[in-house]
Amino acid sequence: MESSTRRILLGRVHGAFGVRGELKLESFTEPANAILRYQPWILRDAQGRERELAGARGRLTAKGIVATFPEVADRDAAEALRGSEVWVARSALPPPQPGEYYWVDLEGLRVVNREGVDFGRVSHLFSTGANDVLVAEGERERMIPFLQPDYIVSIDFDAGLVTVDWDPEF
Repeated sequence: MESSTRRILLGRVHGAFGVRGELKLESFTEPANAILRYQPWILRDAQGRERELAGARGRLTAKGIVATFPEVADRDAAEALRGSEVWVARSALPPPQPGEYYWVDLEGLRVVNREGVDFGRVSHLFSTGANDVLVAEGERERMIPFLQPDYIVSIDFDAGLVTVDWDPEF
């Protein structure tokens, strides 16, 4: 998949805030209000329908982001967006700092352990709260804690390779 078509999930609409069409927005960016910098967004509703949205504005509150979207003028319109995901093209984001990675950039890389055993490719990553987990899909699925250097030994984008310290029996 081309990097220009890759997308990153940046947040989720949690419903209406007040009666004037404002929305409660959960942000996965750090800091939380950075989500507003990366537009246009692709809003994906629970049924998988997508539409592009530009011109969202918002403010950081103690309970998260309170946002206004163009064409959302009342509580009903805001509530109709509850559960929508906020995606952005990978190309809209700045390059990661050295030693940092966007999860989407790891997807598809080959995974091998120190002994050269092939575990397949990175399917996806997810967070458990305690730590992130890399999912390798090969002859079977393996979930490897994304802890460097304990289990994730190295990431080589040029070679398309993630080297892990992981027992093939696990």
